[in-house]
Parts: sequence; C-alpha cells; structure tokens
Amino acid sequence: MEYNTARSLMGMREYGRHIHKMVDHLMTIEDRAKRQEQAQVVIELMGFLTPQLKNVEDYKHKLWDHLFFMSNFQLDVDSPYPIPTKETYKQKPDPIPYPKRKIKYAHLGKNLELVIDKAMAEQDQEKKAGFAHAIAHYMKLAYSNWHKELVQDDTIRGELNAITGGELEFSNTPYIKHRNQNFERDDYRPAAGRWQGNRNNNRGRGPSGPGGGGRNNNNRNFKKRF
Repeated sequence: MEYNTARSLMGMREYGRHIHKMVDHLMTIEDRAKRQEQAQVVIELMGFLTPQLKNVEDYKHKLWDHLFFMSNFQLDVDSPYPIPTKETYKQKPDPIPYPKRKIKYAHLGKNLELVIDKAMAEQDQEKKAGFAHAIAHYMKLAYSNWHKELVQDDTIRGELNAITGGELEFSNTPYIKHRNQNFERDDYRPAAGRWQGNRNNNRGRGPSGPGGGGRNNNNRNFKKRF
C-alpha cells in the first residue's frame, strides 16, 4: 500500500494528485508534438476542475503558469503566454507609494479641497459663484450624512468663509433632504371618503348599543348550538 507520506509533495493541492501525475507524465514524453498536444489536454482538464478561475481575468494565462509551476519549471512546451521562471514566478511587485499629502480639511475630504483651490483660482465671477454654490451644496450633504440634525446655512457659510478667507460666498440656499427629516402631517392628510365616513359613524357602537366595540348588530340574535 502506498501512503501519502511516501509520495512526492504536491505543488498545488487544489488540482489534486492525478493532475500532478499527469504533469509528471508529460515530462517523460519524448515526442515534442505529442507532448504539446497532451499539455493542451491537461490545461483543459485543469480549467474543468477549477471553474472558479473563469471569473478571473486572463484565467488561461493563470492555468499555464500553474502548469509550469507544478512541473518545477522543467516542462519543455510552447505556451501562448510568456513562460515564467522560478526567479520571477513569485516575485513581488514594487510597492505603490502611499500619498503623503496632508489633508487640511479632513472632514470634507481631499477632492473638495482641490475643488476649492480651483474655484479660488477662477477669474470669471459667474463661474466662481457657481463653484461656491456647488461647494456649499456638497458641504451640507456631507454634514447631513454624518449628523443626526440638519445643519443651518449660516454654519456652512461661516465654515466656507473660514476655509477660503471670505473669497467664496454663496447666495442660494442649497436644498438637502435630511435622512431624519420629518414630514408634515398636513401634507399627508387622508382624503375623506366613504370608508372614513363609515368609520366615524360606527365609532363607539357595539353589538347591542353604544360602547360595544363597533361590531355589527345583526349578530345579536345569534344563538350557540353547542
């Protein structure tokens, strides 16, 4: 009996022992054309066993890289993609430098800071006023998303003046519908109709007179038979 401890280590366990044996058999085929044909069959089988890779971009490229990795980069076949080597297969990419720019107004974000700088550099007064109104609208929206109460326009105007040194002013009131804004009852008053009139007429009535809970009086002569 053959035990797992006596077998060779699998490079990629997700493909199973049989795929690794197929890859080992590929390296024993001397005819290059036949070896190339069998390698293509193994690639198709690997794709069938790992359907989750089909959602990955260039999953065929990933399958070919796995094939060379399981052969310890010793398989001599042609690949439609660049053949990886042992040195470059697990080479980590260069780290992306993290932006170290300090945000002056962290509660408003970096993008709004860029918009404010662009608005202050605008020479056209009409466009500058439009910038100011758009910035005030965003500031009020950001405030309503993180606070339970609705912010007043004077607060937005004062904060905008403090940020821009009084260079940006808005005259229009930016309308923002707050998430906790209550509706007026008068705006949603139900229309008086037949159902409401019947409800008012039956209020306080009962099976045998007033105060009975509003039930129909036709069942007052009903007798139990059990």
